[in-house]
Amino acid sequence: MPRNKRCRFIQAYPDYWSFHAEEGEKEVIFLTLEEYEVIRLLDYQGHTQAECAEHMGVARTTVTGMYETARKKLAQMLVEGKALRISGGDYVIQNKNICLNKKGEEQMRIAVTYENGQIFQHFGHTAQFKVYDVENGAVTASQVLDTNGSGHGALAGFLKNAEVDTLICGGIGGGAQMALAEAGIKLYGGVTGPADLAVEALLKDRLAYNPNVRCDHHDHEHEEGHSCGNHSCGH
Repeated sequence: MPRNKRCRFIQAYPDYWSFHAEEGEKEVIFLTLEEYEVIRLLDYQGHTQAECAEHMGVARTTVTGMYETARKKLAQMLVEGKALRISGGDYVIQNKNICLNKKGEEQMRIAVTYENGQIFQHFGHTAQFKVYDVENGAVTASQVLDTNGSGHGALAGFLKNAEVDTLICGGIGGGAQMALAEAGIKLYGGVTGPADLAVEALLKDRLAYNPNVRCDHHDHEHEEGHSCGNHSCGH
């Protein structure tokens, strides 16, 4: 009888999802999220395989197997000039900072980047989300959640663990958008104004948003007063 597969915990989604040696069409190698986590823990943070296994909640032999596979993929990318993309896998985001009731099957859960009642304009630096539970087209409950310093890729995992299925925000970078897509969260970006009114507009199918919103560099590079919620940064 096959053994039950254990959950593989990862700390957060990566900030960078794809890598290309040169421009043009290249064969793509896919690195799973748990393979990425093994590389991050062992090669980037310098943990032992035993420590990595403890972090991920798996056996050390599992870490060894994933590490060998991941290193082979990285070698192919470097030697053969193939493109590499991080995607898929069998994993669970590990996050202890969320305290919410479990979402009902018929409920929708909307999160909004939040600051003083307004939609916060820089997703990667969001300190709070306001989360709305919706049933039969009406808000039934709302709560403000602190992210406790989570940023960029970790925020998508934070929202996934909170069972959020829809996000309203201002500016957001391409890596964060890929993380949200991986988490199955629908994005409405480039939105400004009061958070409550934005949710109300979404429920009435009247929300003004930018499907092509981008914010491709860090917030500290923005000039004072600049918002990347309404247009692509750099334009």
